[in-house]
Amino acid sequence: MQKKTNFIHPRDQIIKIISRIYKRKMTTTSGGNISIIDENGDIWVTPSAIDKGSLRAVDIICVKKDGTIVGDHKPSSEFPFHKAIYDSRPDIKSVIHAHPPALVSFSIVHTKPNTNIISQAKHICGPIGYAKYELPGSELLGDVISEEFKKGYKAIIMENHGTVLGGSDMIDAYVCFEALEFCAKTILYGSQIGKPNYLMDEQIDQFEAQATDMLPEMEITEHSSDEKEKRLEICTIVQRSCQQGLMIGSYGTVSVRLQENNFLITPTDVDRWDLTLEDIVQIKGGKREASKTPSRATWIHQEIYNRNPEINSIIMTQSPYLMAFGVTGSHLNVRTIPESWIFLQDIKTVEYGMHFKKNNNYSKIVDNTPTALIIENDSVIITGDKLLQTFDYLEVAEFSAKSIVLGSSLGEMVPISDEQVEELRVKFLT
Repeated sequence: MQKKTNFIHPRDQIIKIISRIYKRKMTTTSGGNISIIDENGDIWVTPSAIDKGSLRAVDIICVKKDGTIVGDHKPSSEFPFHKAIYDSRPDIKSVIHAHPPALVSFSIVHTKPNTNIISQAKHICGPIGYAKYELPGSELLGDVISEEFKKGYKAIIMENHGTVLGGSDMIDAYVCFEALEFCAKTILYGSQIGKPNYLMDEQIDQFEAQATDMLPEMEITEHSSDEKEKRLEICTIVQRSCQQGLMIGSYGTVSVRLQENNFLITPTDVDRWDLTLEDIVQIKGGKREASKTPSRATWIHQEIYNRNPEINSIIMTQSPYLMAFGVTGSHLNVRTIPESWIFLQDIKTVEYGMHFKKNNNYSKIVDNTPTALIIENDSVIITGDKLLQTFDYLEVAEFSAKSIVLGSSLGEMVPISDEQVEELRVKFLT
């Protein structure tokens, strides 16, 4: 990830991320703690027993290298294991501990999520460690956690407690945290409708190796008023997607067509939460805006625009309920309520690997691209005219998937009948 935190004070970084975690419902008012160790060896950490929903920069505590405490509150009761991690792993500069529901589910059944559920998660999170239960706030807990981190892990499941992650900086730790919770959700939701299928390491390696050739750079890039407006639209939709859990910071590509087959697209290796207008990459005449690296999915967006002139915007993302179908191979029948069928009609699924350019099978994706398409164990592609419309389709698709997953505990889904579908077709699509 490109770093945008180098000049932000540790206390402000902590506030930013704890607020993000709380708003995404990945911790409670009293739960979780975050820390950063700075270049002086001082540790900045969230306070004990202060509302995470209204935490301010002045509430953050600094524990000096010599043990002196600076601040108006007590440091988190879990400070001992934060310090133990930093002592055992000098490469770790930030630690996040929280109790996100999906990962706690794994914690309380004493197992770890398999990150091979989604193609890029293994490379984001690495292998997952496991720390046996010890009393919260105790030196023993710090010992068992630091011993796991000594093995090289970035992420650890804490038995009957939650999870703890370390990163080279705050964003690195958060990206791993968010991706791991997404994996846990996908496995849990998928298990409600079928049996999750996992990728082989060789398949994941193929994904990493199939990155497209870098487009040549433009010599001159012009920015029209219309183009500037579309940059703002992209940033707005990406931010909303992250806030609603329809996209995670480490994955999600959005593009909008400009004139002809030229388009704007999100970059690679930029935290989606912090996306700016300047980060967006213009693609024109098969060339990229100078000094910028567009999404690795740029080529497939280009092919969709080339072959589908009616499509003017694309969202390629991972949302947990849609991916529950994507990792189980279960058919997502959108004949749930009239709106779902009218907007989506049918959601097709293609096998993992068909989105690899080198396999020459991608014509099944780009030729007559449907409104919604799931790539197994990878992503969902949503297309439309205006970007807001495309985002609406994504929301409808995720809501439909969620309704089916939640309803699976009540009984078998009863879809809208063929006769009812025909009535919808006549009234809304003719």
